[in-house]
Amino acid sequence: MSGAYEDPAVRPVGIDELLERVRAGYERIGPQQAAAAAAGGALLVDIRYAALRERDGLIPGALVIERNELEWRLDPLGSHRAPEAVSHDLPVVILCNEGYASSLAVESLRRLGLRRATDLIGGFQAWRAAGLPVSLPVSRRAE
Repeated sequence: MSGAYEDPAVRPVGIDELLERVRAGYERIGPQQAAAAAAGGALLVDIRYAALRERDGLIPGALVIERNELEWRLDPLGSHRAPEAVSHDLPVVILCNEGYASSLAVESLRRLGLRRATDLIGGFQAWRAAGLPVSLPVSRRAE
């Protein structure tokens, strides 16, 4: 029986190398560009998990789809797609908390044919640091 990694095409890579490879395949955007894209009709998608949204708030107008449902909800051909997932040509900006998981999510969406998918450099934290709009979750508004 041969070793699991004898084929150089199957050699393991670290996450830093994987992120570098993935990000080399598309142009990432900053907070101001993401806001402008959303204002121009791009779909801004927040993939952070509930605890982070509860802690830090939400971006008004962003579609919340947790990471484990992303492909199912954004595939225009999928039976479980979100109403907003109307076309493979739809511009989509994915954001996570700090801009790492979103890059891997974009790679997956691009494999589904969403060729205009990109992500927000620095994620939600960069959006907030840029002074762009954030609303508190309903449960924290009374504080």
